Amino acid sequence: MVEVPNLSLNDGRTIPQFGLGVWQVPNNVVTDAVLAALEAGYRSVDTAALYRNEEGVGTAIARSGVPREELFVTTKLRGNNLGYDQAMRGIDESLGKLGLDYVDLYLIHWPGGSTNTYVETWKAFEQIKADGRARSIGVSNFDISNLRHLFDATETVPAVNQVELNPDRPEEQLREFHAEHGIVTESYSPLAVGRLVRDRMAAEIAERYDRSPVQVLLRWNLQLGNRVIPKSVTPERIRANIQVFDFELSQEDMDLLSSR
Repeated sequence: MVEVPNLSLNDGRTIPQFGLGVWQVPNNVVTDAVLAALEAGYRSVDTAALYRNEEGVGTAIARSGVPREELFVTTKLRGNNLGYDQAMRGIDESLGKLGLDYVDLYLIHWPGGSTNTYVETWKAFEQIKADGRARSIGVSNFDISNLRHLFDATETVPAVNQVELNPDRPEEQLREFHAEHGIVTESYSPLAVGRLVRDRMAAEIAERYDRSPVQVLLRWNLQLGNRVIPKSVTPERIRANIQVFDFELSQEDMDLLSSR
């Protein structure tokens, strides 16, 4: 079984650096995908209320036989459902669908249009963490200005910010800001929704390492220090995606991908 390293969070906990994302995976398909991932050594799954597949994820967790304490489960509050009371209801709805007493990470999915609204939502998240319904709390799709507003108005720095990040969108300034404040950068769409799989440079680099372009692109993201959550429903691809901890890209190849 693949050993996935952990990253340290700013709240004293840790998070696996690699996990399965299930965006756009139908509820009747996600159970088998999650089971395949758990069998391959994954111990982290990222879902969301918006994905409408929390029930299927919960079914996989229950069927897997993997002890709850070995799993790291993330879900997210809908971006159009912000507010203190809405967040309190949202976490209970998600826990009910997942069949869990707590999630390991709860994220605000999108900041929305109002600073005051996501600040009030974040205050609810602080209470949700204090209540033990989420072990860690974070955000998704927040930019630097959004994060500064949270810092100024609340007591808790997000543990994670989940953003689209790949060689087409390296987000250098945001990653630097995260590093300054101890926020883990979590990358979704690490393959740019599959577009980069056909990239000539990625293919050339992959040939040098006897790896696939997908593995090279995932490895690039990992070597930046990010947490990565590629999506797949195909067992063979799920297994191949996690085989990225037994090789290392040279700095030259890292730079080539970063400067595309």
